[in-house]
Amino acid sequence: MTLHLKGLLTTTEVAEARALLLAPEAPWVDGRTSAGAQAVQQKNNQQLAQDSVSTGTLREMVLAALRRDPVVLSAALPRRIFNPLFNRYGGMANHYGPHVDSAVMHSSASGEWVRSDLSCTVFLSHPDEYDGGELVVHGGPGEPSRQIKLPAGDAVLYPGTSVHEVMPVTRGERLASFFWIESMVRSPEQRALLFEMDMSLLTLRQRHGESAEARALTGTYHNLLRMWAST
Repeated sequence: MTLHLKGLLTTTEVAEARALLLAPEAPWVDGRTSAGAQAVQQKNNQQLAQDSVSTGTLREMVLAALRRDPVVLSAALPRRIFNPLFNRYGGMANHYGPHVDSAVMHSSASGEWVRSDLSCTVFLSHPDEYDGGELVVHGGPGEPSRQIKLPAGDAVLYPGTSVHEVMPVTRGERLASFFWIESMVRSPEQRALLFEMDMSLLTLRQRHGESAEARALTGTYHNLLRMWAST
């Protein structure tokens, strides 16, 4: 399941993030320092130093946005979140070839190991500021690939198992945050069913209020979550 998260960051938050990322003193380093053995061969971008004050401020901003977004909580059912990182593409450091993210990653911020069930990219540049730079999420056998380029502040949530890439940026600069989520529900099929049920319950309540049917389906939802979740 690939999900477009509209307005994850507010306009004010986007402006604050861009001010830090575009500051002359922003500590950008070679993005290959955080890549795994396979990905390092494909990665050509820059990354904000993980131990910088700017990264810490931006990390808390993104985590706060995730915690307040009900769609993220419903779709991902987060157990652990890898500390958000920040990258830029442009000039000679302008692309990230096809790759699959490592299955398990160690967060330097929290000291936790995080399984990458879901990947997330938060766009921080406006689409008209750069050419190229689309996130391409390749589909499985018989499934089409998706090219994704979203407004600043929007995010996309997609399977951590997917082959994906960032196309070369041929004009301007692409800024983004990226991270991974370990879900309480490991199976993507089970997560998708729970998300569909939760969204349907939301619609049912909006149309008919807290009916007996809504209460019964809510009980079914939680019983399924209780059956499938690990905490």
